[in-house]
Amino acid sequence: MIRTRKPLLALTLSTAVVGLTGCVGGPASLGGPAPLTPTSRYSLQVEAGLDRIALAVHDDGLSANQNAALRDLAQRFAASGAGTVVIEAPAGGDPVSAQAAHEARTALERIGLPSERLRLVSYVGPDPRAPVLVGFETVQAAVPRCGAAWGNLGRTGDNMSGSNFGCAVTANLAAQIADPRDIVAPRPMTPADAARRSVVFDKYRAGQPTAAPQETLVVGARVSTAVD
Repeated sequence: MIRTRKPLLALTLSTAVVGLTGCVGGPASLGGPAPLTPTSRYSLQVEAGLDRIALAVHDDGLSANQNAALRDLAQRFAASGAGTVVIEAPAGGDPVSAQAAHEARTALERIGLPSERLRLVSYVGPDPRAPVLVGFETVQAAVPRCGAAWGNLGRTGDNMSGSNFGCAVTANLAAQIADPRDIVAPRPMTPADAARRSVVFDKYRAGQPTAAPQETLVVGARVSTAVD
């Protein structure tokens, strides 16, 4: 009896294991179109954003806090590399609101922004005394959402990478890049120093050392005389 039941028991257990493995999750890649390479499933991307402040309309003009907010906005605009600051005044023909928009433009020009990079427009607001909006378009890195869905990491029969492979690395890079415009295109090269190049070539032609002179370190002396 025992000898006849052993093969039957083994067959039953193997069938159960196959049935369980077939029911546990989808493939590691979760299907879908295959990426060109395993590391290209996730790539750095950028998305449009908006840096904008709202200035309440006062009969006596811009307040000190509003002027400070405009200065901060101008600094962020200069660092962002954006093209234009848009000043939006509420439509409705209210003279105080129109005056506030012009004062905001004048304040930005006084700070140092070129007038050709300031654009004054109107928008349909809930009230003629709605806030004056001042802002510019920005570019920010898109941080992918990792771990939202997982496949069975043991099912790699399709020879594709896992659905989250490379997501964490891409998310970390997107969070650390200081200027998201570097994702879109590399920065332009700075012009060469033609004067310094001429000096080096002249010394080379004369058979002189072309390297800059090095400081001689003396025991007990200062490391450098450049910082006093």
